[in-house]
Amino acid sequence: EVQLVESGGGLVQAGGSLRLSCAASGLDFERYSFLWFRQAPGKEREGVSCIVRRWGETRYADSIKGRFITFRDNGKRQIYLQMNNLKPEDTAVYYCAADRDYTCGTPFVYDLEYRGKGTLVTVSS
Repeated sequence: EVQLVESGGGLVQAGGSLRLSCAASGLDFERYSFLWFRQAPGKEREGVSCIVRRWGETRYADSIKGRFITFRDNGKRQIYLQMNNLKPEDTAVYYCAADRDYTCGTPFVYDLEYRGKGTLVTVSS
């Protein structure tokens, strides 16, 4: 059974940092690309970042470019989203999703093979 489990969310003040993790099990980790996306209450999903299988090439949404970094640890089977200089508008539930055939093309798509249950990030002003 494939599982993606996000962690690391919480409450942080504006300007602060958080690191989200996505632990993957039940899949051939290096062969999968991973997408981080978020959804705030009453808003549509927004792709945040994507990291391509194997070599780890990354793509970022313009709204977070320069503030967030995503990287993968193939040995630990984890994907990370380092979020710096957080803003109140970053408040959302953050999800990771995985797909073997996805190459992180933009605009990001969300209909991927697997998705976690999300972790809530709240940024106070």
